[in-house]
Amino acid sequence: MRLQLACAGVLCLMVTVMAQNSKAPDLNLVGDRFKPLTYDKLTPAQKTMADHMMSGERRGMNGPFNVLLRSPEVGDLAQQLGAQLRFHSSLPRRLNEFAIIMTARYWTAQYEWIAHKRLALEAGLSPAIVDAVAAGKRPESMQPDEAAIYTFTDELLKTKHVSDATFKAAVDAFGERGVVDLISVTGYYQLVSAILNVDRYPLPAGAKAELAPLK
Repeated sequence: MRLQLACAGVLCLMVTVMAQNSKAPDLNLVGDRFKPLTYDKLTPAQKTMADHMMSGERRGMNGPFNVLLRSPEVGDLAQQLGAQLRFHSSLPRRLNEFAIIMTARYWTAQYEWIAHKRLALEAGLSPAIVDAVAAGKRPESMQPDEAAIYTFTDELLKTKHVSDATFKAAVDAFGERGVVDLISVTGYYQLVSAILNVDRYPLPAGAKAELAPLK
């Protein structure tokens, strides 16, 4: 009798766990032109992308991913690239976030700026540098590695090229892999900025736009 009761208890527990696991996750998506999707309405390919993201390093899908779900094969590859560049770059996090906020500033991508400004400061980037970037100015005081990041990224974004001197300084500072990671993170966050701007992605509750248009 006790064995039967024990087995019944285990079975009930298994049923409860299975029911909990089968519950559709809340993706907490937001958007403007692209209306927020819910998990139960996703196609199999969209669910694959969502599952990868919810179980990955981000543990969420804020930012451009509500939009990218509309093309889930592209979106899943894009989120994998973004995770590699954000979490596993050969560049120190402080410098990686520096390049990201410069890209957000170039595109006047308000949500991206707010999100990565906080991350840049947490990573140790000087508030004075962040303020200068927000104002569209070259920071007056930078460490040598920060100056290499700024000069390379600024030239690349504004001229679509970099000079021999700028290229050499970046390779000397970060190696060829570091330069490739820098180009890649700048390119990826231009994609993110374009998506956010086209969608008119909402800012977090209580937040206000911090970037004025560049002159």
